[in-house]
Amino acid sequence: MTRTLSPPTPTRSLRRLRGGQVGAVGLVLGGALSVQFGSAVAALLFPHTGVAGAVTLRLTIGALLMLSVCRPRLRGHDRADWASVVAFGLALAGMNSIFYQAIERIPLGPAVTLEVLGPLALSVFTARRLAAWGWAGLALAGVALLGQGGFDRLDPLGAALALAAGAMWAAYIVCSARVGGRFPRADGLALALTVAALVTLPIGLAGAGSRLWHPAVLGLGTGLAVLASVLPYTLELLALRRLPTATFAVLMSLGPAIAAVAGYLVLGQELRAVEIVAIGLVIAASVGAVRAGGKRADEAVGPVAEGPDGQLSAAAARPAARR
Repeated sequence: MTRTLSPPTPTRSLRRLRGGQVGAVGLVLGGALSVQFGSAVAALLFPHTGVAGAVTLRLTIGALLMLSVCRPRLRGHDRADWASVVAFGLALAGMNSIFYQAIERIPLGPAVTLEVLGPLALSVFTARRLAAWGWAGLALAGVALLGQGGFDRLDPLGAALALAAGAMWAAYIVCSARVGGRFPRADGLALALTVAALVTLPIGLAGAGSRLWHPAVLGLGTGLAVLASVLPYTLELLALRRLPTATFAVLMSLGPAIAAVAGYLVLGQELRAVEIVAIGLVIAASVGAVRAGGKRADEAVGPVAEGPDGQLSAAAARPAARR
């Protein structure tokens, strides 16, 4: 006697969807943990290679790994495609270099808190809603409170560099969306990483020289490249296939808190209570700004749509896949 399988009920499909989204949340948080702990590993490299050497190792090894995995096609792209890749690579090189200069001078948690103001400002300007400006005010209150902990303690230059890295992060987001619309899968990122590696390699070689080839340094550099590039990109790409972009962005807003934890566990960087409250205000402002500029509630269910060849649409470009 044969049994007929009943079609999936709406309730069963909803449970499956929710289960997939819960798993995707774990992927996003895993990627965020990987990025921030990667930054902590970079700080461990600074005494051996300097900031420029650490940036070079992270981008060069990351580019080699991404090229070997993606094997991007070089033919069939016009001048505008390559211009977008070069701009993306320059933004990536500048963002990493400036941010690493910042975390050499100030703790990781405050650095990421200041840096996230770049994407937050971009979100506010693109939302064009009054509520978004209110959340921007809350973020500024958080920064002012962070200053109460003593910007002199943070080092003014380090704080300024973190803000500059935030501006580069905003540029990175814009360039990422453009490249994502022109290249399939992760090909654009692999090529942009290559551009960034070529830009930073001469500076890293001049600053660190033969120290870059020490086995221990290469091991840390490989770990940095995997933690900061390959692993988070893979996890976030998988997550974006199951999560709405707005939900993804909200989860990525937790970056400053995760960075503070990574700085404490790996680097022994303790924060004052006022600094913890300030980080919390900036996180709340980031979440609120994302929601203020997000889509309608009925669009906040279901996975991000894919374009031809499984490519994520430009609107689903990863807003925080960066360092």
